[in-house]
Amino acid sequence: MSDPKRVALLPGDGIGPEVAEAAVELCATAFPGRLEFESHLFGGCSIDENGTAMTDETLAACRESDAVLLAAVGGPKWDTTDPDQPRPEQGLLGLRKGLGLFANLRPVRAIPALTDASPLRPEVIEGTDLLVVRELTGGIYFGEKTRTDDRASDDCVYTREEIERIGRVAFEAAGSKVTSVDKANVLETSRLWREVIVGLHESEYPGIELEHVLVDNAAMQLVSNPSSFEVIVTENMFGDILSDEAAMITGSIGMLPSASLGNPDGPGLFEPVHGSAPDIAGQGIANPLAMFLSVALMFRHGFGWTEEAAALESAVDGALADGLRTPDLGGQAGTVEATQAVIERLG
Repeated sequence: MSDPKRVALLPGDGIGPEVAEAAVELCATAFPGRLEFESHLFGGCSIDENGTAMTDETLAACRESDAVLLAAVGGPKWDTTDPDQPRPEQGLLGLRKGLGLFANLRPVRAIPALTDASPLRPEVIEGTDLLVVRELTGGIYFGEKTRTDDRASDDCVYTREEIERIGRVAFEAAGSKVTSVDKANVLETSRLWREVIVGLHESEYPGIELEHVLVDNAAMQLVSNPSSFEVIVTENMFGDILSDEAAMITGSIGMLPSASLGNPDGPGLFEPVHGSAPDIAGQGIANPLAMFLSVALMFRHGFGWTEEAAALESAVDGALADGLRTPDLGGQAGTVEATQAVIERLG
């Protein structure tokens, strides 16, 4: 057997440690000896201990790993409007930048067993299987920021190079169609975005259908006709919002995994989208399935373990088909019960 893969584990805050523990248990039981986890403080708990959301030592450990598995960060304890105070999200932004992770992949599919859990009608979500490709290290989140008592600004900047590289990720992932989402009727950054995506399509991917949709229209179509999308590519803030909206197709944001990729020689970051859910932390009722699906993305995109990834995704589907429902899906199963159900499905 080859040496085990080294995974930097960032349990974080709120329900993060609970779903992280579940993921470690699943891997140790179903894939014994194949992964080594090393846990590090990150987010709010790192602020409490170290005064910063991510220490240099944690970033170095992540860089030296084969993959980074993050559970959740943030919570009311660390919410502040003071720009001089540290926030948990600064660790996440710093990690993405520090590892060169410019592409965030968020797969969204309608799971047959969960059609009754979605607020959308079954006939609306049926057949939905889409991928949101979000640019992750540019745009308004990383632009220059100013603040006075009476005025604040956040600069939104994109370069041709940034748009081309995320566009290639989207076109390479698509089988037949890419939807580029922008706000080109108002924003100069979106006009450059559209111009670059068109040029990339014409020069390198003419066999893939390309459509342009304004972000407000895309938000409407995601809840009215989600199966019309295959791959959505968009900038940082639009992708953040649209992918959370798309989570409702699955029935719960507790079902949505993600992969953040960039440097081919460095580790990727894999995390559920659901956040820290501090209102249910410590109650043993957190849904670990998005964390398990993030592990599956780590297997596929981080290690090239396609069979193991497919087996884990199938086990999650099978457990749901057997009736597994956590409270966010309208059931009573706790974190431990959900974990055991998936482990049993893995055999």
